[in-house]
Amino acid sequence: MQAKSQIDQIDSKIRDARGIAPFKGVIIKKMVEVGDTVQPGQPLLQFADTGRLQIEVDVPARLVRGLKVGKRVAAKLDVLDNRVIVTVAQIFPIADPQRHTVKVKFDLSIDKESEDGRYVGPGQYAQVDVPDVKAGKQELLLIPKAAVIQRGSLPGVCVLKDDNKYELRLVRLGSAINPALITELDPSIGDYVSVLSGLKEGDHVVVSQNSRKTPC
Repeated sequence: MQAKSQIDQIDSKIRDARGIAPFKGVIIKKMVEVGDTVQPGQPLLQFADTGRLQIEVDVPARLVRGLKVGKRVAAKLDVLDNRVIVTVAQIFPIADPQRHTVKVKFDLSIDKESEDGRYVGPGQYAQVDVPDVKAGKQELLLIPKAAVIQRGSLPGVCVLKDDNKYELRLVRLGSAINPALITELDPSIGDYVSVLSGLKEGDHVVVSQNSRKTPC
């Protein structure tokens, strides 16, 4: 019996010496080194599940009413040029009494490596566009981003006039808009961009994947 008890103690120590990850991921911080003495319950590593990325945001309490679980909004990652779509995954029920913010988690569905090879992963920064429902609806004039022509540093568009002649018109552009956020937009055309001045509703613009081949 004594020998069996000693074997059980040895087996227990062996089990305690192994740390098994609860999911597949990557180590982002080591809290102990080889040879360190650790206590039961002491954290050894900090690691992340890279198969499921989330953005955690402290949202001003007055803006939370514009969010609900499942709602999709746009976000800008510091490592990518274009905005991406994120989905509200969790809204914490209690606000921070000092900062008057509510913690909100957004699911990010995107390949960990972008088309140009830039890595998307834990620890990076992001900006999330949270709608302000009190501000009311804002009318935006949108055109396909592919319609924009760069002439030096000035953006313009090729407009088809009533006399069937083309005119290059300089415009002032606003924010890029992902078509997945607005049901009326055609996602097959690609991203859209808002126009602040230079065009009016009803103008016909030329959309081309090659700005050098436009009629203007």
